[in-house]
Amino acid sequence: MVAGHLREQNGYYQMILSFKDSNGKRKTKSISTGLPVKGNKRKAEKMLDEARKSYEGDLLKAEKPTESILFTDFMREWLGMIKSSVEMSTYGSYSFIVEKRIIPYFEDKNILLTELTPTDIQRYYTHCLLAEHVSANTVIHRHANIHKALKYAFKVGLIPYNPADRVERPRKNSFSSGVYGDKELEDLFAAAKGTKLELAIILGAFYGLRRSEIVGLKWDAIDFEKKRFSIQYTVTETNIGGKQTIVEKERTKTKSSRRTLPIVEPFERLLVELRASQDRNRKVCGKSYCTDYLDFVYVDELGRRIKPGYITMAFPKLLAKSGLKRIRFHDLRHSCASLLYAHGVSLKDIQEWLGHSTISTTANIYTHLDYSSKEASANAILDVFPTR
Repeated sequence: MVAGHLREQNGYYQMILSFKDSNGKRKTKSISTGLPVKGNKRKAEKMLDEARKSYEGDLLKAEKPTESILFTDFMREWLGMIKSSVEMSTYGSYSFIVEKRIIPYFEDKNILLTELTPTDIQRYYTHCLLAEHVSANTVIHRHANIHKALKYAFKVGLIPYNPADRVERPRKNSFSSGVYGDKELEDLFAAAKGTKLELAIILGAFYGLRRSEIVGLKWDAIDFEKKRFSIQYTVTETNIGGKQTIVEKERTKTKSSRRTLPIVEPFERLLVELRASQDRNRKVCGKSYCTDYLDFVYVDELGRRIKPGYITMAFPKLLAKSGLKRIRFHDLRHSCASLLYAHGVSLKDIQEWLGHSTISTTANIYTHLDYSSKEASANAILDVFPTR
C-alpha cells in the first residue's frame, strides 16, 4: 500500500509517497505538483490521491506479472489499497463482503484476474440467488464491490476492460418498511417505559434519529434553557477482520444530518431523570463506575456507553415480549415520518426533521406518503366527474 502526504516547499506543494519495494524495504518518493500553496490545497490533494493510486498500480504490476495475478489475490490487495482512503465503517462493509462472501466462492476456481469473464461474475450472482438464497439487493451490494475493484484494475492497466460492466444485475427489490401507527407507538412507549431501550425508542420514533445519532448524543449538545438539542456526533459499529470495532465521528452522516430539534416536555423529563440517575449510579458505584463516557447521554448503570449493536438485538426481544408487531429498529424512523405526514407536516419539513440531504431522498423513501394527498386531490375534483 502506498501512503502519501503533501509538503510545502518554496511556496509550492510537493507530494511525498511512502511505500515498500519488492524486498520489503520502506522507500519514499517526492513529486512536485507545480501548484502554488495559496488557494490550491484541494487540487493538490486530488493530485496526491491520483498519484498514490497510480503508483500502487505500478507496484502491483511490478511485484507480480499481470498474467499471474489471481482474481482473489487482487481483491485482497484492493482492500488493502482502499483502506486509507475510505471511512472505517465503509471499509468494514467492503472487507466483510469481499473476505466472507466473494473470495470464498472464487477461491478454489483459481481464476486469473486477466481471465475473469462476465460469465464468471454472472454465475456468481446466480449462485448467490439460488444457492445462498440471498435477496437481489444483497447481490447488488456485492456487485458494487466487484465493479469498484475491477474499475480500479482497468484504470491502472491490469485488465483491458471491466467485465463487471457486461453483466446483468438482478432487479432491485422494492423497499417496504414496517410502520407503526399512533396506537402501536403508544403501546411501544408503554412497553419501553423504564427499560434500557426507552431513550432509544423515543429518539427513534418521535425524533426519527438514526441508531448512530442516538448512541452519539452528548450532554453538551442539549440546551435545557433554550429547550433544544443538536445532532452533531455519531457512534457506529463495524466488523473489521472479524472483530467488532466502534467508530466515533465528530460529524454526522451528511451535512444536512447535523440538525437542531426542539425538546418537548416528556423528553425533557426523561433527560432530567437520566441525568439524576447517572449521578446516583456514579456515587453508588464509586471506583467501579466507568468514567470514559461521562459526556454521553446513553450509558448503563455502570457508566458504560450503550453499544449500537445492543439496540439492534434488544429491540425485537422487547417487541416479542410485549406482543407487538415485528419491525426493525430503523423502521421507527419511517414511523416518525409517517406520523409527521399524517399530521399535516410537509415533505420539506420532514426532510429537515430527519436530516436528509435533499427532498428527493425523502420523497423516494416515503413515496407512500404522497398517496393520501393524491386521494385528497381526487376528492377535490370529484364533483365535476360525469355521472352515468
